[in-house]
Amino acid sequence: MSVLARPLRAAVCSLLVLAGCAAVSPPAVASPECAPGGRAVRYVVAFDRGTPESSARQQASASCGQLVGYYPQISVAVVTSADRAFPDRVGPERAFSAQATRTAAEQPGVAAAQPARSPLPLSDPAKVPAADLSSQQWDMNLIGAPAAHQVTGGNRSVVVGVLDSGVDPKHPDLAAAIDPGDSAGCLTGVPDQSPAAWQPTTSVHGTHVAGIVAAADDGKGVTGVAPGVRIASVKVIDDRGYADPEAAVCGIMWSAARHLPITNSSWFVNPWSLSCVRGNDRGVVHEVLARAVEYATSQGTLNVAAATNEAVDLTPSARSGSPSAAGKCEALPAGLRDVVTASAVGPDRVKSGYSSYGLGVVDVTAPGGDDDRCVVSTVPGGYAPLCGTSMAAPHVAGVLALLKSVHPTWTAAELRRALDSRATPMPCPDSYDLTGDGAQDAYCSGYDGYNGFYGHGLVDARSAVAPAQTGLPSPAR
Repeated sequence: MSVLARPLRAAVCSLLVLAGCAAVSPPAVASPECAPGGRAVRYVVAFDRGTPESSARQQASASCGQLVGYYPQISVAVVTSADRAFPDRVGPERAFSAQATRTAAEQPGVAAAQPARSPLPLSDPAKVPAADLSSQQWDMNLIGAPAAHQVTGGNRSVVVGVLDSGVDPKHPDLAAAIDPGDSAGCLTGVPDQSPAAWQPTTSVHGTHVAGIVAAADDGKGVTGVAPGVRIASVKVIDDRGYADPEAAVCGIMWSAARHLPITNSSWFVNPWSLSCVRGNDRGVVHEVLARAVEYATSQGTLNVAAATNEAVDLTPSARSGSPSAAGKCEALPAGLRDVVTASAVGPDRVKSGYSSYGLGVVDVTAPGGDDDRCVVSTVPGGYAPLCGTSMAAPHVAGVLALLKSVHPTWTAAELRRALDSRATPMPCPDSYDLTGDGAQDAYCSGYDGYNGFYGHGLVDARSAVAPAQTGLPSPAR
């Protein structure tokens, strides 16, 4: 068992039932053929659908691995092994280790992995600036959030899962929104509800995303899209900025088990530098993520994902059980059909230069910022501007949270249809020459009502909650 997995042993039996991840017993002693090659690393393993936990444990043990977590609903396991031959033993088309992939990349002559970041303290509420920053929130004005708040700021019964690097529970704009009972750390692939597991340690990213969704409307700092809803911090991004597949699966499955109606994933699963499809190992990543997302959607959890900041033309991802598209650029989970994927625009309502795009991938667009106009939101200790599709996605999650607040009985499919139909259509630009060199920087395909740059259009918070649109009485604030 890896060092990271050890602290979870005592808590695993009580927590994994909630997450739909079966608690597992220690395996039998490994066979003499096993050859440990150093420290144990984690693998995510896709077993045949319907494989019982006992069989998965036996297969892992026979292949010189130890099962530390199992999601029987999707037949996906988290396994540790110190034997470098483990993936070949269990089946290379079944197992993948992001840890091992990064370790191999750190060999001489290859660029080193991203270094660990410096620790950061949580907010001291007394030291967080109290100035009203609403005049800097061009993003909220762009999607009509202030007008929507005249109808509703959201309902506390709606909990949005922020699958990210952890959310600061001491920030005064977020303290009342945090839901500790639905929060968990997933870095080892199995959920851990201890506060230390789901709070941020080195990254401001998750706290920034959470503020865009639900920062308090209190006349101080910033205001989120849905300031009346709550936030579950589900930590899937580690201290080096990676979202490993086992952590992503854990976060998605935890959200489904906790019946969170909406989750936000401002990241992509990838141990490499780009999100373009690689070899068979990438197929394992696709399969486990597709299974998890499809299961979560079936349980009523709608996941929003960022389109990534690589400025590439993305291809739609196949459903589970089907291979990835060879030679194409695939972002996971953004490319999956059941995910609501957001591209980013700047204040000028034009696709941000960094934002990836793709017909059949992008569903809607939202403010992500560009050049000197980024999105201001919460960070531990105060507020800061950040740009990216990471910022666009939580605007979408916030609008969905408003919709869910107004229509608490709506399913994930109904929320998605309403989001799409109430977005403001945005046609492809006549020219997309951002550098002014006479060459197009990207090509937009589709038509006015649906295209690869903007999907169905710019999300509209006011339209999402307007009684005239719903045909229902005005919702209570």
